[in-house]
Amino acid sequence: MQIVVLDGYTLNPGDLSWESLFALGSVKMYTRTPPNEVVERAKDADIILTNKVVLTAEMIEQFDHLKYIGVMATGYNVVDLAAANKRGIPVTNVPAYSSESVAQLTFALLLELCHHVGEHNTAVKQGEWTGAPDFSFWKYPLVELAGKTMGIVGLGNIGRKVAQLAQAFGMHIIAHHKHPERDRMEGVRFTSLEDCFQNADVVSLHCPLNDANKGFVNAGLLRKMKATAFLVNTSRGPLINEQDLADALKNNVIAGAAVDVLSTEPPVSTNPLLSSKNCILTPHIAWATKEARERLLGVLVDNITAFQSGKPTNVVNDPVK
Repeated sequence: MQIVVLDGYTLNPGDLSWESLFALGSVKMYTRTPPNEVVERAKDADIILTNKVVLTAEMIEQFDHLKYIGVMATGYNVVDLAAANKRGIPVTNVPAYSSESVAQLTFALLLELCHHVGEHNTAVKQGEWTGAPDFSFWKYPLVELAGKTMGIVGLGNIGRKVAQLAQAFGMHIIAHHKHPERDRMEGVRFTSLEDCFQNADVVSLHCPLNDANKGFVNAGLLRKMKATAFLVNTSRGPLINEQDLADALKNNVIAGAAVDVLSTEPPVSTNPLLSSKNCILTPHIAWATKEARERLLGVLVDNITAFQSGKPTNVVNDPVK
């Protein structure tokens, strides 16, 4: 089978082995593919693998040999599922491979908001400690998490890992979740979305992006938060109205924010969060530990193997047979 990888670099910039994938067919590997080259590169493919390269309906209609699309990520909004359904092409994703890593970065960002480790390290190296009149100084308010309330929006695999870490820090947990009865968790109290934002000291987003929740974190919801509260987003950038968040930070509506994802990636230079005060930004790295990427590659290969054996797994669409 002809396998075309449209954007393999972020999954494997050179520290992993593609050997298990190459054993499954004839592989054409591209580090990145611009939109205007997708059709030409994948025109003979039986299998297309993509991470962030978009496959539109118009493109899918032109792939005469295409039998399978594998998304090298959990989110699959880069593929037009309706077009794949119409062609009878299964689309698969890789769920739950990065839960531990994303939860870990969630707390790395939160702890940075609490202690500003990077800023204090810079201050020390610039001589502020050697010239200080006291044995200790701090440039920002320092926050202890024990006894605070963590509000989690989306209690799926990652949200549950975050809840476990929050409990280890002695935090109280509230959550807004689509299926509270199905996904009960000890020590977690379910609330409405508004109550979650209003009562939490930290709100952390872990819900998937869809048409209904795009931009749901807006000025009105941010105004419900405590003035001392933090917002953390390691989920999807478009969940937040970025101008509203920038305005909230500027006007001290909330105390700080930390985001690993933005509405457009890479961001445009005019993104208002790039110059916002009390806002920590990281370049979509939560998923990217080597351990998580190894798991991703393993499931990716397993998905293709299952498809080739006639028993596809992790299918996210409903292809017409």
